[in-house]
Amino acid sequence: MNRYPVWKYVVIAVAIAFGLIYTLPNFFGESPAVQVSSGKATVKVDEAVLKRVESSLEAAKIPHTGIQLDGASIKVRLQDPDTQLKARDALIRALNPDTTDPTYIVALNLLSASPQWLASLRALPMYLGLDLRGGVHFLLQVDMKAALNKRIEATVGELRGLLRDKNIRHAGIVRNGDAVEVRFRDEASADRARTVITDGNADLDLAVVPAPAGGDRILRATLKSAAERTLLDTSVQQNVTTLNNRINELGVSEPVIARQGADRIVVQLPGVQDTARAKDILGRTATLEARLVDLSAEAQSAVTGQGAVPFGSELFRQGRGAPVVLRKQAIFTGEQLSSAAATFDERQQPAVAISLNDAAGRVLREVSRENIKKPMAIVLFERGRGEVLTVATIQSELGSRFQITGMESPQASNDLALLLRAGALAAPMEIIEERTIGPSLGAENIRKGFNSTLYGFIAIAVFMIAYYLLMGVISTIALAINVLLLIALLSLLQATLTLPGIAAIALTLGMAIDANVLINERIREELRNGATPQAALATGYERAWGTILDSNITTLIAGVALLVFGSGPVRGFAVVHCLGILTSMFSAVVVSRGMVNLWYGRQKKLSSISIGQVWKPKGA
Repeated sequence: MNRYPVWKYVVIAVAIAFGLIYTLPNFFGESPAVQVSSGKATVKVDEAVLKRVESSLEAAKIPHTGIQLDGASIKVRLQDPDTQLKARDALIRALNPDTTDPTYIVALNLLSASPQWLASLRALPMYLGLDLRGGVHFLLQVDMKAALNKRIEATVGELRGLLRDKNIRHAGIVRNGDAVEVRFRDEASADRARTVITDGNADLDLAVVPAPAGGDRILRATLKSAAERTLLDTSVQQNVTTLNNRINELGVSEPVIARQGADRIVVQLPGVQDTARAKDILGRTATLEARLVDLSAEAQSAVTGQGAVPFGSELFRQGRGAPVVLRKQAIFTGEQLSSAAATFDERQQPAVAISLNDAAGRVLREVSRENIKKPMAIVLFERGRGEVLTVATIQSELGSRFQITGMESPQASNDLALLLRAGALAAPMEIIEERTIGPSLGAENIRKGFNSTLYGFIAIAVFMIAYYLLMGVISTIALAINVLLLIALLSLLQATLTLPGIAAIALTLGMAIDANVLINERIREELRNGATPQAALATGYERAWGTILDSNITTLIAGVALLVFGSGPVRGFAVVHCLGILTSMFSAVVVSRGMVNLWYGRQKKLSSISIGQVWKPKGA
């Protein structure tokens, strides 16, 4: 009746072992580290760079406690902050001979001080949020008016080129507020233009403005509301992606970069105290240009360093420093880029599919027609410096849609597509809110949050043990295992713990013990009704299960709603809350029942249960 099969005990033992292993890293703290990441779009951090870092530290006689290639960066673990600063200076000297044009970014960081065997199991500590670790918080407002202005100005050029290509005469194209007005001398030209514009640009609404007697006919073009919403969404999303790429320079372990509302972006950088540098990186502007490669003899002499760069051209660097001379005149810019996506060419080789607006497409068509079999480069300009992302040969006449082929791998095509889409901010942004939280305040928040949870646990444990005796002890142990499993899950998922998350853990304690209270009271009720101790245990758990399940499912529904519709701290609270419900159901029912079965299940002639005072009616 009160016996578990062996496999259930095995499940409980595995769950407890899992909880211990994945909770342990949170008690080892953090050690100083140095993070090396790429400072240029075309330079990748790989095993070769890892060996350079190792040799540089050995040459400088700087000891380290671990070095690893983690995704797109190298992280070196060090013993103390003094060694950390020395390592950073040594790596900057070794990896960036030209400090004015750094190839790699060497930033200070903090890593978990967990033993290597735990790290090999992917047992890592939870990330600490801004309110616990300290750092900077920005709320950025995207200037959608500027993005809309840019789109309207581009529309003026598109319509002018489109009507010129179709040989439709007009009396002028001007911008009037948020609309573009096209004037015509006669009705026939206005009708033809209306048909051509409607077919060529589905994002525009066209309206005929009544003309005075003898005056010009006017077509007024405005962006459709759906097109404005799409422009807003893509601009904000592109800015989020661009900011994600730039945050690597700060060495932040777990930045929070998220959209808030229609046109705002929240940026939280835990551990960063240099507000000025963070603002410089977030507000940096960048532009993208396509240019022809200068193949003249003078340009080739400049590449080899034996001559001057010819007039009308510029010298750039590609990748790790390979020189290339490009003409100054741009074929198209990043503002004219509609989309860039990784794809495969007709030979199933990695490629990047690019779409331009109509104006850029017409210019590219003319230039490519005259320069077939000649190379064209794409340059990213940032902080006044240009870097060549790629050089490709023009194979045929190009238009608004074309492909860049010759990519080394699908990952390379994905990277280039991302750079083309997010190399620059789609719209300017303004910092409308700024907060800096010091590390001492974060440490105080951790201490207070930990103490409040600990005191709450102790208060619950004292009450349960005093009121339910041995069954209270079992309930308290199950509650401790519940907290263990919850922290282990949060660590495994690499969740970011914030003050609302600590509040959710404290709330989970109260909700989890509620299930054990239901079970204990059910057992008491069965004993009052005259059931034997063994039967009371079995029936109490079985009848309490339905109530526990119903109450937890309704609470889980509310938690999922917070998770889906909430944002920021609300979502952090919801994640811990939902996971806490799942772990509490397991610990309160399965784990506590397993301990009860181990203690009481083997006693065939059980006469009583240590569950506190059981009131019975007189004469029972």
